[in-house]
Amino acid sequence: MATTPYFILSPNTVLSIIGLIHGPDKTVPVPAEDWRTATVDVVIPAYNEESNIPLCLAALARQTRKPTRIILIDDGSHDRTVEYARTFCTLNGMDLIAIQRAHSIGKTPTLKRQSREFDSDVEFILDGDTVLESDDYIDRVVEELYKGAGIASACGTVLPLRDRDRRAMLETEALKTFLEAHPEASIYPRVGWLHRLQRGITNLYRDVLYFFLQKFVYRGQMAFFGSILNPVGCAVAYRREVLKTIVFDRYEPLLGDDLTNSEDIFIGFAMNDHGYRNIQVTDVYARSQEPEVSRVPAQVYLWSSSFLQSCYYFDELMRSPFKGLRRWRHKKAETAELAHGHAEHRAHPEQYRQPFGIDHTLKYGRPIGWVLFMSAFEKVAFPTALLIMLLLQMWEPLAITLIAETLVATTVLAIVAKGKRLEYFLKGLVVTPLRYTVLLYDLVTIGRFAADLWIFRNRRWRK
Repeated sequence: MATTPYFILSPNTVLSIIGLIHGPDKTVPVPAEDWRTATVDVVIPAYNEESNIPLCLAALARQTRKPTRIILIDDGSHDRTVEYARTFCTLNGMDLIAIQRAHSIGKTPTLKRQSREFDSDVEFILDGDTVLESDDYIDRVVEELYKGAGIASACGTVLPLRDRDRRAMLETEALKTFLEAHPEASIYPRVGWLHRLQRGITNLYRDVLYFFLQKFVYRGQMAFFGSILNPVGCAVAYRREVLKTIVFDRYEPLLGDDLTNSEDIFIGFAMNDHGYRNIQVTDVYARSQEPEVSRVPAQVYLWSSSFLQSCYYFDELMRSPFKGLRRWRHKKAETAELAHGHAEHRAHPEQYRQPFGIDHTLKYGRPIGWVLFMSAFEKVAFPTALLIMLLLQMWEPLAITLIAETLVATTVLAIVAKGKRLEYFLKGLVVTPLRYTVLLYDLVTIGRFAADLWIFRNRRWRK
């Protein structure tokens, strides 16, 4: 998931509002290739997912688009993940390639190896704890992936996986067939009521967070810039060749497998840095298993630290706002040359026309760089401002800030939640304390990142 928004009327939120008012680019996309003929490999990274893998595969079995290959990468599991996956696929007539590792090596090497060892057009990453709720999820993201030559990744809308979603999956024939052979298999994690309560709190918080992020922030960015910073990595389609050449072939010699603490953020930034785009499809859904609330800080650290690490690696992209005038003059000069017939006009199938390559970013930046710059500003400035008010005991300004921000946050959330406005308004109020706790915890992430960078010189960042 991307960097966590803070629901405040921030510069990034303003950019999204402008994008929604501005509306999408009016250029009609002219696909360069036929998406229907694209070959798709589904790669499932999994680690101790015996409670989730039957659900994951059951949802995959009912997809309208059948993948060329289903490749399960078991990253050193100690449970029955592979056994259940093989049985499920055998009973339901699904071909499965299962690769078992003796020891865990992480998700990043998994993506790298599959992009090199197989020859599909699309590498679709589906985490073992994620369920494709929409039967046409793969169809839709692949279709959108091929609407422009510069689109490198496409994901749908991702929400938390709830117990009610697990119960609904029991009605699928594929899962019924599997459970007849393995009645001992449980599609519910074997935990007590306290653990379920903690996961329920996380689901409530993440439901509000993801809804705001994907239904408001991402929509505005897509309309304004034609891209988001990075895809949601648990259910995403990549152009395999672009993933291989732009990301792994370029950065492995420099960084090895130590990209950042969350691979999807680094990959998304790398795509944008080279002029490619990451898009989100809003009409298909997936649901992913969320951690218990006690484990949220660890996950937030992975996401936030990866964002900061990626800002460090792609600093020229982050400095795009300071290159805006140069970019505007360059575009104006190109337009003038075309108007006077001094430049060759070449038709290009890309909807948002911009040159590919790192050289263009170094000289002119990218429009999406505005989002990165504003996100970095928010990431550091907002928690720092709250900490300063706490340390200086500025209780009145702090109270006014919290009350005003909460009202703005919940109001915006209610506006975008058509048909469920009261529900999400109340949810937004309930999760406010946890939201501010996470915001302040980002100071820990910032401190650890600064120490890694300037004190310990440790850049072995890897998921």
